[in-house]
Amino acid sequence: MSKIKTIKAREILASGGAPTLEVTVTLESGVVGEASVSYGASAGSHESTVLLDGDQKRYGGKGMLLAVKNINEIIGAKLLGLEAGEQRALDKMMVDMDGTENKGKLGGNAILGVSMAVARAAANEANLPLYKYLQQSFNLVPINTLPKPMIVMIEGGKHAADSTDLQEYLVAAMGNKSAAENIRIEMEIYEALKKILKREGKSTNVGNEGAFAPSGLSSNEKPIEYLVEAIKNAGYIPGVDAGISIDAAASEFFTEGKYNLKIENKVLSGTELIEYYLPWLTKYPMVSFEDMLDEDDWENWVELTGRIGNMPNIADDLTATNMKRWQKAIEMKAANAILIKLNQAGTVSETIDCCIEAKENSMWTVPSHRGGGESNDTFMVDLAVAVGSEYIKVGPTRGERVCKYNRLMRIEEEMEG
Repeated sequence: MSKIKTIKAREILASGGAPTLEVTVTLESGVVGEASVSYGASAGSHESTVLLDGDQKRYGGKGMLLAVKNINEIIGAKLLGLEAGEQRALDKMMVDMDGTENKGKLGGNAILGVSMAVARAAANEANLPLYKYLQQSFNLVPINTLPKPMIVMIEGGKHAADSTDLQEYLVAAMGNKSAAENIRIEMEIYEALKKILKREGKSTNVGNEGAFAPSGLSSNEKPIEYLVEAIKNAGYIPGVDAGISIDAAASEFFTEGKYNLKIENKVLSGTELIEYYLPWLTKYPMVSFEDMLDEDDWENWVELTGRIGNMPNIADDLTATNMKRWQKAIEMKAANAILIKLNQAGTVSETIDCCIEAKENSMWTVPSHRGGGESNDTFMVDLAVAVGSEYIKVGPTRGERVCKYNRLMRIEEEMEG
């Protein structure tokens, strides 16, 4: 494997119109690897740091020139001349250089951008698709099945003004169809949902993630009813061809120890919120729950996971793709599946280690897009394939979303060929 010759970062735009960063790694062989970093509008407090400039005269303080400088002047200087194929060693070196628990010195966004770009360069040098390179580099067992799409259909919370308290209502493909078939089916369901919303006099404008963001809904349960109807209207069977997943992002409506459901004028304790959710399991074809409770409400996470049986209770803000928090969640039986976000962890190695830990405990991994700060990078899809994830979670429209599904279909074509 060639050594790293240059590392160059630049500020680019993310999906919400604010900056993110892009990194180009060039090897001595002339091979290049590029990556861009996503971040979330709705972000848990335990994620690695997205380092911002704070200069109110540029992008309202959201510029990333400081992170770019850290890459070009500090990280780059340390990594030049090192073997690109030594992903773990390079990632550890950057983490050690930063020296903080949350990558707050150099920036998790800066470290991750380099980590991803190095992996891409090494994959290109080896003339391998990224997912195959990651499998080889991390000694992962090759998986023959591809992740199914878990597509955000209705969004609320921080991702859509004046919509639901809960953040995401998703349709998850079921059965053993191809990736291309699953994507087609789900997009047909999305179109059927559009007709239902129009019939109901609701807006079909889309939110941060390309899903519908209707205002004036009567309850947080109403979108589930719409999704079940959409599955049927598209010609499919709820619970057989497709089911429902919910991401409440409950930390966003948790204040002063209570859960505030504003559109229903309800203020609930954690125990009461669990009772609020549980009827949905018998009324609807549920596939998974995610972040139904606050990121530090460990006791109620344990309670909910115990109450819902074998259905995946996916941890996102609770675990933040952080190995220490993930291991705690497994030990406490607070969650039995994990959402995977590269920028939460801050390096490729740490992200994959969380996935390995999940597989060793026979638990789902679900790599996910980010809300307001997504990029056109498709690394998360190759990662999902490499680790054998059950699902990938991405919105249904907007270029930075559909490129993920297009990459998944391309990988399927490569595997079949």
